[in-house]
Formats: sequence, C-alpha cells, structure tokens
Amino acid sequence: MKVLITDEISPEGLQPLQEDPRIQVDVKLGLTVEELHRIIGDYEAIITRSGTRVDSALIQHAKNLKIIARAGVGIDNVEVDAASKQGIIVVNAPYGNVNSAAEHTMALLLSLCRNITQANPSLKSGQWKRAPFTGHELKGRTLGIIGLGKVGGRVALRAKAFEMEVMTYDPYISEKRAEDFGVKLVSLEDIVRYADVISVHTPLNDETRGMINAEHFEGMKNGVIVVNCARGGIIDEAAMLDALDSGRVTGAAFDVWSEEPPTSDVLRR
Repeated sequence: MKVLITDEISPEGLQPLQEDPRIQVDVKLGLTVEELHRIIGDYEAIITRSGTRVDSALIQHAKNLKIIARAGVGIDNVEVDAASKQGIIVVNAPYGNVNSAAEHTMALLLSLCRNITQANPSLKSGQWKRAPFTGHELKGRTLGIIGLGKVGGRVALRAKAFEMEVMTYDPYISEKRAEDFGVKLVSLEDIVRYADVISVHTPLNDETRGMINAEHFEGMKNGVIVVNCARGGIIDEAAMLDALDSGRVTGAAFDVWSEEPPTSDVLRR
C-alpha cells in the first residue's frame, strides 16, 4: 500500500507505518493543489492534518484511494459525502489531542486574565510595573462552554478545579451528561447573557459556522473574555474585532482562524 502524508506528523506516529514492509510511506509537505491532484492517483491512502483540504476535486483525481485518515479530531477539511460516494473510508483520531486542546484553552484563558503577554515584554524592557498587570482571578467567575464534547468536558473539569461556575450550551447532550460534569445545561442566549468567559468547543459545520455573531456580542456582559480553540469560522471574526474595539470584549484568545494562515486585515489585527 502506498500512503501519502501531506501535513506534519510526529515521527513516532509514522514509525509503525514505516516499519511495515507492506507499506510505502511518502512524506510530501507543502504541495500545491495542482501538485496534489497530479500525484494523488498513485496512492491508496492519504494522511492529513488541517493543512490539506480533501475536497471533491481532489477525490476525483484519487482513482486508487481507499482511505482518508485525519490525524486529529475534526474532519471539516474533508468532504465526507464525496469520499463515501467513491467508496473511500474516512477516519479520524477523536481522542488524539483532546487533553492538549483543553490544557491549551486554560493556558490562553489564564494568560489573558493575568496579562502575561503584556507583562513579559514590559519586564524585558527594564520596567518594573505591577499594578497594570494585576489581572483578576477565575474563582467565582462564570464560564460558558459552547459544546460539551470531549474537549469541552475536559475544560469544564479544569475550570471547576479553579472554582469557576460553569454552564454549557450543547443541544446534543442530556441533562445527565451536564450533571456528570457538575455544570448547568442552558440555552445559547443564557451563555451570551451571563457568562464572564465564553469558550467554544464545537466542530465547524453548516450549523456552527458563524454561530457567534454581532448580535450575540451586543448581548454579552461588558468585559467578557472569548476563547476559541475549536475551529476558525465558528465566531464571526469581523464582529469579534468590533467587540474588542468597542470594549465590550476585554480580551479574546484564538488559535484557529477562518483563513489559515491568516492574511486579511481583520485577522492580522
């Protein structure tokens, strides 16, 4: 079997494939769309992360492809219906980075609350200022989690350890699941209205694209913090920037964008 790797995968992850004499592994990073279309017909499997879009156009060129493997949780960069019509199996790694994503969410939140990114260059420049960077505690504040899945659930547990009040919006879970995490199941409107911190943990699809927009920002508390470690495009980024400029949102931490790498003026700001 010939396997094409188009995004960076750790050597440990590739080792079992490379040690199997039945499998030929070709690592080809940074391919253009045209280059990928030209060579994909030679392969029976492709392994990607989020950097490669496996769309219907690519699948049409993949005459021998049997499996598309996404080394990660989300499969929004794969057109699953198009693959299924060609009899191609699509698989992912649903638990691959869930702990990392949850910890990263908390790291970004703590960095915002404690003004780490502002204090660090201030100290390195020789200043000795404390008051501007005091920040505030998480204890007693309300966290609104949108999507109580594998990552969202872990964020909830970690936030509870910081003695936060946690509520969640997720139309696909039961009251019992929310109770198991010690959180309150509420509407999206209640998240918007009452949360001091809003953290998004949903896949990107037609239902979630742009689900947090200008109207939602207008209804949020003054000084709210918004975190997105899920997928770019779930939050309207132009509306997010307007809310930051107006002061309605005091801080935003994103590690995902609707365009990656970000090039537009909105995303650069």
